[in-house]
Amino acid sequence: MEIDVVCDDVYGGEAYGKLFETIIGDIGKSFMIAKAKLVLKPEVPLFVFSVILKNAPGCKTMSDAVSFREEGDELHISISNERYAPDVLSNLWQKFGRPNVQQQTRFDLIVTGAKQADVEDMVISTGEEAVEEILGAFWRALPEGIRVRDALIDGKVITVVATEEIMIQERKEMGLAVHKEMIKEGEAILDV
Repeated sequence: MEIDVVCDDVYGGEAYGKLFETIIGDIGKSFMIAKAKLVLKPEVPLFVFSVILKNAPGCKTMSDAVSFREEGDELHISISNERYAPDVLSNLWQKFGRPNVQQQTRFDLIVTGAKQADVEDMVISTGEEAVEEILGAFWRALPEGIRVRDALIDGKVITVVATEEIMIQERKEMGLAVHKEMIKEGEAILDV
């Protein structure tokens, strides 16, 4: 993930870039982000965090994350995409009950009384969770007194404009300018 930090304080900007990278890494979303831009103006105060996602978060079904094999009244499921493992398991528990879902290994499950047709189209992720987690990472990276926040989300670009005082039009426009710039950069980066 490329991080561009705009800040008058070189040391502070570098430290903030590392903090942001660590927080995004801690939530496991680094793989989703092509580029991040942090505009830090603590003297205003104004903070603009913007990211370009590699792909727009979308709805994922069970078929996107697992492979199936039916044997009698048992459905054998192998999870091929690790990051959806908790979602797969919780959805199966909810639909079939814990006693009917046996976890053989971390990625291999057996569901008694299920057929592939029963589960292949089950939604395991709407994509909204990823956006919420990234916004949550933004909130954690912001200084403590920064409470007034506006979020801008357009396809593959998520931007937060934040201040501790009233969000005046000038600050909103500065954030919107960064957002639009990232949309253009995203089109150039990802459409190559």
